[in-house]
Amino acid sequence: MVAEFSSPSGRAMRTAELAGLTGAEPDPDLLEWDYGGYEGLTAEQIREARPGWDLWRDGVIPGDADHPGEELAQVAARTDAVLDRIRPLLREGDVAVVAHGHLARVLTARWLGLDPSASRLLGHPHPGTLSVLATEDGHPVISAWNVP
Repeated sequence: MVAEFSSPSGRAMRTAELAGLTGAEPDPDLLEWDYGGYEGLTAEQIREARPGWDLWRDGVIPGDADHPGEELAQVAARTDAVLDRIRPLLREGDVAVVAHGHLARVLTARWLGLDPSASRLLGHPHPGTLSVLATEDGHPVISAWNVP
């Protein structure tokens, strides 16, 4: 492994450790999407107040100072920054990234060169599962997704 990166959240750093990535470098660009006023709520709870709500289409509402909220484009900009740092390292070998579900979906869409809204087409990665992004004939691909 050439490099290891993780969201700096405690649960992500612990996941990295459990996966044997003891040298994972915390990267704030890998923090989960800031859900703003929806922080701590489930999608079902949000839809009770806002029927038909869809994160990918409707986004989040502003929250407090700790959770002001992010638009999809802001999350995509963070994942693009991560990918810009990782791509040169891939010439030397594999890079491990430990991230949260929605952010991982955006990172994957951007890896594939897709608009961030295409993230909705990827199933939500379950905690502790493995996904592998790779290249095939010089083109970015998903070689594994949500593997226990």
